[in-house]
Amino acid sequence: MATDIQLKTKFSLNWGHYIVMAFVLFMIFIGSFVYRVQSNPKYDNELVVDDYYKHDVHFSDELDQYQNTEKLAHKPQISTSAEGILLTFPSDIDSQKVQGKVSFYRPSDKKLDFEWPFSKTSPTLLIPKSKLAGGLWDITVSWQYEEQSFLMKQTLYY
Repeated sequence: MATDIQLKTKFSLNWGHYIVMAFVLFMIFIGSFVYRVQSNPKYDNELVVDDYYKHDVHFSDELDQYQNTEKLAHKPQISTSAEGILLTFPSDIDSQKVQGKVSFYRPSDKKLDFEWPFSKTSPTLLIPKSKLAGGLWDITVSWQYEEQSFLMKQTLYY
């Protein structure tokens, strides 16, 4: 009988043991969750920009280009139509002297990102809807006109 009482007191759990067990179980849960997310290709951990250090070096250039665009009396317009996305340059810009590119960034899927170069176009540029999946797009238009660079960004739901 004395040994039974000694065994009970020797292996009894107090509240400190329960707290430690709760922490251990929580850490196991978090560890398994992180492992499942990291090993599943469904949860792709992609960066917004692959070479973000190189991208940040040119940030001041982009800022200057954006400020050049803000100084324009009439800015190019991005709109949607039944045929696709339409980029329209204002009449005070000679579209024959414009060259640049339109970058389409899809936040939800990097595989859908693409660029559309243009040069010496008509006042309007149409990106056909066959190139676009429905959803949210971050559109960046960068162009050169009369030896000056311009940049315009817009978020659009198509």
